[in-house]
Amino acid sequence: MNETLKRALSGAVYVAVMWIGTSYSETTFSLLFAILGIVSIYEMWKLRKGKTKALAFLYVLIPFIIIQLFGMTDHDYPNIPFDPSLILFMFILTWTFDTFAYLVGVRFGKNKIMPSISPKKSWEGFTGGFLFTVLASYISFNYFGFSSYTEPLIISIILPFTATIGDFIESAYKRKAGVKDSGNFIPGHGGMLDRMDAFMITIPALYILTNLL
Repeated sequence: MNETLKRALSGAVYVAVMWIGTSYSETTFSLLFAILGIVSIYEMWKLRKGKTKALAFLYVLIPFIIIQLFGMTDHDYPNIPFDPSLILFMFILTWTFDTFAYLVGVRFGKNKIMPSISPKKSWEGFTGGFLFTVLASYISFNYFGFSSYTEPLIISIILPFTATIGDFIESAYKRKAGVKDSGNFIPGHGGMLDRMDAFMITIPALYILTNLL
């Protein structure tokens, strides 16, 4: 199969599984992220084989534990229906940022952010992804039930930074392991950790922003 077609098909399946698993019910939400967490921990264990693992495991475990709390933060839980809209909104913004950071970076990227860790990521790509993320939040915030644009705007400004930090951390672990991908779980995309790295810092930051501040 053509590599581009394989990447597109497997990417579409990944997005569909993430969206349906998250939005269908609280049970599928919890099960989905439990499975993703287990696979990600396994991939990190392989990356850190023969090396210290405490910080690497915390990098993976903390967001997967926190995300299970998103449905349990209301004082009337479990009487309030499960609402995954904030996580779905996070998906939309993260995928928008990743996509347009890549497209703009490929076309215009010259100034690298941290070439020793991730040589393809550029400031031009980050800026393009940032702008399209803010635009995506403006277009979609009504769909996800926000009462005003203030909260989604703040999220859209913070998310490109947290997604990039999460990506750089995983890239550093891969560099130390001497591998390109964390695994081959998703054809054409690498391992599950390669798809989840942008969420690793975003999830705790989103939880703090929406529930503690």
